[in-house]
Amino acid sequence: MNEGIKILIKNKKARHEFFIEETYEAGVALVGSEVKSIRSAKANIKDAFVRIMAGEAYIYNMHISPYEKGSTFNQDPLRIRKLLLHKKEIVKLMSLVAQKGLTLVPLSVYLKKGRVKMEIGVARGKKLYDKREDLKRRDADRQKDIARKMAR
Repeated sequence: MNEGIKILIKNKKARHEFFIEETYEAGVALVGSEVKSIRSAKANIKDAFVRIMAGEAYIYNMHISPYEKGSTFNQDPLRIRKLLLHKKEIVKLMSLVAQKGLTLVPLSVYLKKGRVKMEIGVARGKKLYDKREDLKRRDADRQKDIARKMAR
């Protein structure tokens, strides 16, 4: 990512569970206390997913902890939040999700020019043997790095 971007929350589980085919950047409609909680990285997108209904995109199961210095105006931590995308992007995402086996998952939440943005990915589920293969490849790469460092 470029300058001026501060990644606050990453969904490591998404890259383990899915093949990410495309990524999109979306704004998130939040209230003030939610923004303050996200800025202090008190949110979780591990079990979250994106659904498109009535021509608009929404994120479900995104947990944002209530702001500790907030008052009675704190929102429900698991409320459904609207994602801000262009109409063309929503239409394209709807057509992609209509294909069998594709889903939309959040990959990261970050600040860009002071605004909370979310990277969402069009994902295809991995089978168990794909996950094992990734683990083997990661372990082999780690062993190569260790051998390279020892050779110096």
